[in-house]
Amino acid sequence: LQKELLKYKQEARNLQGIKDALQQRLIQQDASVLQLKQELLRANMDKEELHNQNVDLQRKVEERNQLLAEYKKELGQKDRHLQQHQSKLDEMLRQLSEASYQQVGLERELEHKEALLAHCMKREAEE
Repeated sequence: LQKELLKYKQEARNLQGIKDALQQRLIQQDASVLQLKQELLRANMDKEELHNQNVDLQRKVEERNQLLAEYKKELGQKDRHLQQHQSKLDEMLRQLSEASYQQVGLERELEHKEALLAHCMKREAEE
């Protein structure tokens, strides 16, 4: 009976050692699980922050696109005004050119008439 008792005590010690080792392993696994949960929580918080930043950036892009569309519209209007003014300027330059051409013609005619007048006055003075 003593041998059996010693055998069972030895087996109980072995089982106790196995139990202690398993408990230690369980504690380590619990710590690892806790650490993983913390990392997952941090990752989820980072993901949420990135999502919020993405939403904010998309809103800003939409605002910028609206401003860009307004600027393009204004630029189109200014281009049309510029074309209108360019057409008016071209017309005025054409009219100015015609007026200059007519002025040159009138000046030649005036010079010719002045020369005729001077010639007539000279002849009249000689007569």
